[in-house]
Amino acid sequence: MDAQMFCYQCQEAAGGKGCTIKGVCGKDAPTAGAMDLLMATVRGISIITVSLRQAGIAIPDDTHIAHFIHDALFCTITNANFDIQSINARTEKAVEIREALKEIAKEHGIELPHTTDLDWKGTRAQYPTLAKFVGVTRESNEDVRSLKELTVYGLKGLAAYAVHAQHLGYEDVDINNFVQEALHDVALNEKDVNGLIALVLKTGEYGVKVMALLDKANTETYGNPEITEVNIGVKNNPGILISGHDLKDMEELLEQTEGTGVDVYTHSEMLPANYYPKFKKYKHFVGNYGNAWWKQREEFETFNGPILFTTNCIVPPKSDAGYKDKVFTTGAAGFPGFKYVPTDANGKKDFSEIIALAKTCQAPVAIEEGTILGGFAHNQVLALADQVVEAVKSGAIKKFVVMGGCDGRVKGRSYYTDFAAQLPQDTVILTAGCAKYRYNKLNLGNINGIPRVLDAGQCNDSYSLAVIALKLKEVFELDDINKLPIVFNIAWYEQKAVIVLLALLSLGVKNIHLGPTLPAFLSPNVVNVLVENFGIGGINTVEEDIKAWIG
Repeated sequence: MDAQMFCYQCQEAAGGKGCTIKGVCGKDAPTAGAMDLLMATVRGISIITVSLRQAGIAIPDDTHIAHFIHDALFCTITNANFDIQSINARTEKAVEIREALKEIAKEHGIELPHTTDLDWKGTRAQYPTLAKFVGVTRESNEDVRSLKELTVYGLKGLAAYAVHAQHLGYEDVDINNFVQEALHDVALNEKDVNGLIALVLKTGEYGVKVMALLDKANTETYGNPEITEVNIGVKNNPGILISGHDLKDMEELLEQTEGTGVDVYTHSEMLPANYYPKFKKYKHFVGNYGNAWWKQREEFETFNGPILFTTNCIVPPKSDAGYKDKVFTTGAAGFPGFKYVPTDANGKKDFSEIIALAKTCQAPVAIEEGTILGGFAHNQVLALADQVVEAVKSGAIKKFVVMGGCDGRVKGRSYYTDFAAQLPQDTVILTAGCAKYRYNKLNLGNINGIPRVLDAGQCNDSYSLAVIALKLKEVFELDDINKLPIVFNIAWYEQKAVIVLLALLSLGVKNIHLGPTLPAFLSPNVVNVLVENFGIGGINTVEEDIKAWIG
C-alpha cells in the first residue's frame, strides 16, 4: 500500500477504512511507524520466549520481559503515547532483550525461524524505512490480516489491564505466557482461518481472566466500590486533575497532596476512583471535573491547574492551548512537550513538581454543579440481588440494557444519549467505561429504589457486568446466559473495548450490537463469521433499535 502510514485500530479510522496520512487521533506517520517497529520487535521476542519454554529452558528475567511486553502493547493503544522518542527508546530496549534471548537459544541449539521480526537490524535513522516492512499491511490476505489484528488489538487491551494489576502487585504467569504465545502465533502464520478464530476466542478467555485479576487487585487494595454520590462542582482551593485508569497513581497522588492545600479531582475514566472506600478518607479528594476524554481541550482550560495522565485518552492540545505547559504523563502515556513522571527503583513516583505547580494556580472554574451516582460494581449490585430479582419477577424491571464501552467525538454518538433517554421506564442500564458520559447526567429516575443507570466503573469493570449477568442466570436457573432479559448495546472506540467484546464472546454472549460503526479492521468475511456464529450486529436508528430489541 502506497501510504505514509496505515492504522485502523480505533473507531475513528479515516473513512471507516484506515488512516494513511495522519491519524485522526493526532498520531503522525513517523510515530505510527515507530509503533509498528516496536510491535514487530515484541513479536520477535515472543517467538523466542515461546520456543525456549517449549524446549524446557528457563528464561532469565522472565517476569521483567513479560512486563516489558505488556508496556509495549499498552503504549501503542490509541491516544496513549504520541512521543516518538519514548517509543524508539522502547524499541532499542526490545532489540536488546531480543538479541540476548537469541544468544540463549543459540547456546541450547534451538533453531529459530528467519523472519523480519527476529532479524531486522538498524539505527534510529533507519527505523522509518524498516517500519514499512512490518506494519499491518505486511499480511496480504485480508481475512487473515483481520483476524490477526483482532487478536492483537485484544492483546493490547488485555495488556493494559495486566499493567494496572502489576502496579498493585498482582499478576498471573499464565496470562503473561499467553500474551507471548498469541504474539508468536500471529507472527509465524502457523494457523489457518479456523485456527485464528479459535485464537481470537482464546484471547477473550484470557480477557476475562485478566479483568478478574484486576478486579481482585483493585478491591483487595482499595475495598469494594460502594454506592456513591460524586460531587461534580468545585471548591476554592487550587486543584490537580487526574485522568486515565491507574488507581495506584491515584493513591500516590492523594498521599502526596494530603495537607498541601491542593485538592484532587478525577476526569473521564478516573471517575470511578470516587467509589472506592480507601480513597474516601482523603478530605481533599473532592469529586469529578468534566466529562469524557474528548472534551478535554475546553475543560482543561477552565480547570486552571495541572493535569496528570496516568494512561491513554490524550487529545493533542491546540498550539495556543493555555494548559499545555501544565500537563504531565506517567506510565505508558506520553506526548512531546508534556513532562514525564518516571517510576523510581522502589516502584514509587514523585509528584512534587505537579503539586508545586498547582499551588501557583487559580482554583478551578465551575462548569456544572450537583452530583452523579455510581459505584454499582458486582459486589454492590449482588448485595441488592433480592431487590433486583423481586423487581424482575414482579415485572417492574422488564429488561437490562448493557451500554458499556467508550465515548468518542463523532456526532453519531448522540445516538447513545437519545437511546438511553427513550428507553421504556421498565428498563435498567448497566454501564462501565466512559460511554456513560452520554447519559449518566440524565434524570432517568429509579425502579422501586433501584437507579435506572447502574455504573460499575471503568472499562475494565465490564467484568462486573458479566458477573452480574452470570449471577442472574444462576438465580433464575437458566441454562444459557442469552435467555436473560438482557440487551447488549456497546459503544466502542479503542482496544480496551475490543478485549471486553472478546471477553463477552468467550462467555457465550450473543447478539451484541456494536456501534457507532463496526471496526474497520473486520473484513467482510470476518464480519459474516461474527454475525453467523455470535449474532454481532451494528446499530440503526434509536426508534428502530428500541422497537427491535426492547419491544
